[in-house]
Amino acid sequence: MVKLRLKRCGRKQRAVYRIVAIDVRSRREGKDLRKLGFYDPIKNETYLNVPSILYFLERGAQPTETVRDILKKKGLFKELPK
Repeated sequence: MVKLRLKRCGRKQRAVYRIVAIDVRSRREGKDLRKLGFYDPIKNETYLNVPSILYFLERGAQPTETVRDILKKKGLFKELPK
């Protein structure tokens, strides 16, 4: 099963997160299937690769709660049912 979740990047005390598609059994910093965007909580910036995200969601990928909230803020969950 594939999940859409956050992968921590950046440096100490300055976290930036990548939104990635990753196998459920992989650890947080493990090998991802595809990078789908990023989220910077300090600057409150978000970039989403919408076609890739929709591709994975249509094929059954489950977003984590945090990623789901980020997608809702960008209006992406209006396009797909829960």
